[in-house]
Amino acid sequence: MPGVAEKRRVVIVDDSATMRAMLARLLVEDGRFDVAGVAGDPFEARAVIKATRPHVITLDVEMPRMDGLSFLEKIVSLRPLPVVMLSSGIGPGSDITVEALALGAIDCLGKQGLDRPDRAADAADRIYEASLARVEPRASRPVAEEHSRFHWNGRIVLIGSSTGGVEALERVLGAMPPNAPPIVIVQHMPPQFMESLAHRFSGLIAPRVTLARNGLPLIQGMVVFAPGGSHHLELQPASSSRELPLCRLVEGPPVSGHRPSVDRLFHSLEALAPRLLAVLLTGMGRDGAEGMLALRAAGARTVAQSRESSTVWGMPRVAWETGAAEEQVPLGSIGGRILEICGRSREGVQ
Repeated sequence: MPGVAEKRRVVIVDDSATMRAMLARLLVEDGRFDVAGVAGDPFEARAVIKATRPHVITLDVEMPRMDGLSFLEKIVSLRPLPVVMLSSGIGPGSDITVEALALGAIDCLGKQGLDRPDRAADAADRIYEASLARVEPRASRPVAEEHSRFHWNGRIVLIGSSTGGVEALERVLGAMPPNAPPIVIVQHMPPQFMESLAHRFSGLIAPRVTLARNGLPLIQGMVVFAPGGSHHLELQPASSSRELPLCRLVEGPPVSGHRPSVDRLFHSLEALAPRLLAVLLTGMGRDGAEGMLALRAAGARTVAQSRESSTVWGMPRVAWETGAAEEQVPLGSIGGRILEICGRSREGVQ
């Protein structure tokens, strides 16, 4: 919006001159950006980025000489900067979004419809939000805890994440052994990408990974993702106190600006709060903070990702400042902290 004290410097990298011109016009008309430079491929982009030191880069996926995903890997490892990927290939059934987010992109946008005012405004908002993100060099993948060293105490883990969450979840879930506590996750992401996300994690982590469906019972060693779409994910206590809750997909309007909503998931299990650990990872906004506060008041354990390790310290910041989170934990230590809180050998459930 006009009047912002410091405009965000953006570099546009796209092999299409038409797309470069359209994006530049879109961002200049928005009023929050200074288009510091443009480049037709990653080789041109290197010099432009070095000379202009942008706050954010928009990066095309399909380019000659070097594709955008390969260049993204170089950026996040050598010169970490917020990157928003743009591609005509980002759409239903595409794995590009999940791959780019896992590599370290802040967001991914499709090129279709950017000439429409509503799509242009949404793109400008998301590129601006990405420009404010904190980007660190990628850390090595964690080593999972040995199966024989973890003894589950019965506590269930609920996780909410948004911007930067795919990479954060890779760090957290990568530390889980095959017999990890049941973990239920709401990751803010368009529903058409959730199957690709679950498939990716199935090949990366030791626990079993699945998308939630109505009536699915939680079991030890299972990671469940909310599928999204028109449904929120809730958990329904089982008829017997000795059994684990069941997944329930519920239609309804967005809650806290999102569907699925972290708050909706957290509120659904307040009755079992003493058996829960709620975790909020990196993300914009405040989804999950209210539900976490209610869970903590009812006896749940609560953890928020630390400011220094968050790509965007939004959701965990609100949780910390409102007293919903009892502790801040660096991303690299959250997996271990989950196992400490949920392990029988170190702590039992009261």
